[in-house]
Amino acid sequence: MAYTLAPTDESFLEAAPKRFQETFAIPRPAADVWAELTADNTLSWCRALGGQGATWTSPRPFGVGTTRKVKVLRGLLALDERYIVWEEGRRKAFVGVRSNLPLLKRVAEDYLVEPDGESACRFTWTVGVEPTAVGRPGSPLNAAIFASLFKDTRRHYGIG
Repeated sequence: MAYTLAPTDESFLEAAPKRFQETFAIPRPAADVWAELTADNTLSWCRALGGQGATWTSPRPFGVGTTRKVKVLRGLLALDERYIVWEEGRRKAFVGVRSNLPLLKRVAEDYLVEPDGESACRFTWTVGVEPTAVGRPGSPLNAAIFASLFKDTRRHYGIG
């Protein structure tokens, strides 16, 4: 990866110039949803990720410091990620570390899974993005990519 992203932390998720967020009411237990979000093929249901999802690059058990790689739009954009929050069974958040293209200054994502009774949960997916000057014209594409990820997630869980 040729481009190092600017360091960031959890506060960026609220302060990012571009934010995307969706809460999904999922008719499955929180533990099942968490297991999918930490599976080897996590997010494989997202078409923008080429059906491959993300690839973990750290051994289990996962926690703060865990790393993974993701390729978007058939590998056009590749990103190395590092987890900065890990609350097993409930919440995880990562920041982008490196990218193959100089489009992002900073990026972070947060996944929060909250039980809603024994057989359902709420999954809140929050994304913060700060594009570089080069990446700024691609902001509408970013919005379309995240809309696609959210739509595919709704379809995967049978809620949209």
